[in-house]
Amino acid sequence: MRITVFGATGNVGSRVVAEALARGHEVTAVVRDPSRAGGLPDAVRIRVGNAADREDVAALSAGQDVVIGATRPAAGSEAELVAVAEALLAGVRVGGVRLLLVGGAATLTVPGSDGRLVMDDPAYVPAALRPIALACAGQLDACRAADAAVHWTYVSPPALLEPGRRTGGYRLGADELLIGADGTSAISMEDFAVALLDEAERPRHGRKRFTVGY
Repeated sequence: MRITVFGATGNVGSRVVAEALARGHEVTAVVRDPSRAGGLPDAVRIRVGNAADREDVAALSAGQDVVIGATRPAAGSEAELVAVAEALLAGVRVGGVRLLLVGGAATLTVPGSDGRLVMDDPAYVPAALRPIALACAGQLDACRAADAAVHWTYVSPPALLEPGRRTGGYRLGADELLIGADGTSAISMEDFAVALLDEAERPRHGRKRFTVGY
């Protein structure tokens, strides 16, 4: 497959690139700052572009099978997340390319809470994280508002998404936060990348959100 990754040098994006290459896919890594591309593997095709620019997205997704959006805004610029989502959706629409968008856990429901959202539960989202949670909610709204010609999938991580070990194992969910047998809601970034590439190779969640966890 031909896969373009926006946010390829980030925590999740870099692991997506590594997982895609390990599976033999042709990967295009999009970076805004070429000086940050030095850590990418030699096998990656590097292109300069801006995920918030729909024309850049359209040009860089042309001829590709899947676009993966794994960008994250800096603190204080959380609202950019929605603008980027809108640009990615508009850009992939031009060529009819599938979009896998890395989202947040904010709009998942907390198990046993009568439908309380993660973003409204201070046990998961303290006040300091409220801005990014709201932005993630807007990001999902942008996907759901896209017209039927846009082939998107929104992927929500569990509460904890941290660097770790690749086990190749995970559980799938829909709209409820997944909590493991140990009481935590977590997955390694490495296994999150596994789940993303599994969806890229065998799409099962067209125009839907899904979540993963241990």
